[in-house]
Amino acid sequence: MENSENIILVPYDFTEVAMHAIEHAKSLSDRSNSSICILHIVKKDTDMDAATELLNKEKDVIKGKFGIDIKAIVKEGTIFKTINEVADEIGAIMVVMGTHGIKGMQKLTGSWALKVIIGSKIPFFVVQEKPLNSPVHKIVFPVDFKTENKEKLVWAEFISKFLNTKIYLLSSSTKDGVIEPRTKANLVFCKKFLEEKGIDYELSLSEGGGSFSQETIKFADNIEAAAIIIMTTRDIAFHDYILGANEQQTIANSSKVPVMVINPRTDLMKYGYGGFG
Repeated sequence: MENSENIILVPYDFTEVAMHAIEHAKSLSDRSNSSICILHIVKKDTDMDAATELLNKEKDVIKGKFGIDIKAIVKEGTIFKTINEVADEIGAIMVVMGTHGIKGMQKLTGSWALKVIIGSKIPFFVVQEKPLNSPVHKIVFPVDFKTENKEKLVWAEFISKFLNTKIYLLSSSTKDGVIEPRTKANLVFCKKFLEEKGIDYELSLSEGGGSFSQETIKFADNIEAAAIIIMTTRDIAFHDYILGANEQQTIANSSKVPVMVINPRTDLMKYGYGGFG
């Protein structure tokens, strides 16, 4: 579905974290003239009427709390398919989704979130808490040796259209501060891209004392980042869900830093972006 309207889709399950997602969506929409659509998914068709009535009441609550008019959709299905199907149907540009992290009875939620995201053509902005109230939004952009770093830059520019951002390039390195040649090449490319786009940035090195994903979370927490931008693993396997893919740990991080998650893809022309050098 082609749509000239910018729409942010928010899966909504009437929980506190879903309301946090609404607040993030409002923050993201304020500078981009985007509308917000909430989606509630029911397991069977007989639940549709009751869910629709409840969701319409919730629209009034959200309007009273945040002063925004939103659209609401109720669909029968599962979170693993229906969120992406509806995003395609309405031409959404982003999904803002709440998660409960990996803790207690919600231990599997982090893996559920990753399963929902895999296959999406648009970014997911995954949140656990309310947005930070800051005039400049610090976005952590981890850089390693992978070629997907270049694709991720497009979405750094994308989010800068929504927020007043400063990008923090965090390079993977050894304990001695040595940067692998392919990572160094990616850093050079990233710096050139951001400079050409006029996006403010700062470069930092990881300490090399642990996994890069954990160091990224720690760094983001220390600077009070508004988000971390990551890519999912290309052709992710079933065992990654069971053992815990790095992105699963980042998405459900205990510091509760929001994470913008992007799937590797080649078709970015819908958003006005071309290829990479």
